[in-house]
Amino acid sequence: MAIPAGLGRVVVIIPTYNELENLPRVVGRVRAATPDADILVIDDNSPDGTGRLADEHAARDPKIQVLHRTVKDGLGGAYIAGFTRALEAGYDVMVEMDADGSHRPEELPLLLSALRDQDADLVIGSRWVAGGKVHNWPRSREVLSRGGNLYARTMLRFHLRDSTAGYRAFRRTALEKIGLDEIDSRGYCFQVDMALRSVRAGLRVVEVPINFVEREIGVSKMSGNIVGEAMWSVTRWGFRDLLRR
Repeated sequence: MAIPAGLGRVVVIIPTYNELENLPRVVGRVRAATPDADILVIDDNSPDGTGRLADEHAARDPKIQVLHRTVKDGLGGAYIAGFTRALEAGYDVMVEMDADGSHRPEELPLLLSALRDQDADLVIGSRWVAGGKVHNWPRSREVLSRGGNLYARTMLRFHLRDSTAGYRAFRRTALEKIGLDEIDSRGYCFQVDMALRSVRAGLRVVEVPINFVEREIGVSKMSGNIVGEAMWSVTRWGFRDLLRR
């Protein structure tokens, strides 16, 4: 599908760490789903050779770029580096997408269409709005995600059903208004942080239902420490806002 008219240049930002087997699949699917979009792979010095493989793809396809980082600095750090590079390059829309196939590239046109048709500044591919689905998750993982989002919605007093979701499309103007220099979140709480900043900045945030598919290859980066860090951050932000009021 072509990029919807009026959106301008689109880049799909894909952070990687040890995604050697998944990367070719997701890159191929993105190129098939939205041939006009560019791809920016952000590799955090993967020891399995993911970065070298990304370079090989970039050498064959001018619409693929690679940004190498020397250390593993968290999901938030990777996206901030990617956003900064994309803004400098003049892109109009920046998409977040996981490398493991959990975010279906075939649904990218849905996010881009919503960005234009609903005049949104940020579109979130949501698992927990009507029509959203999760495939191949154990019940415990679903309960954790639903509960975490309910906690964030309660503490932060916003309407978003899936603020932890990582499949997103930002307009350039949204990132410029948020201000990347002020963001210090590095772990998975980065997603909640960006959603909160978008809402607080008065941006139009829209959620569209997606089918989230658990990875089939490789090991999930989710851990108890990551969940704990996110919960602590949400609690801190919630009480900070309460004290300000």
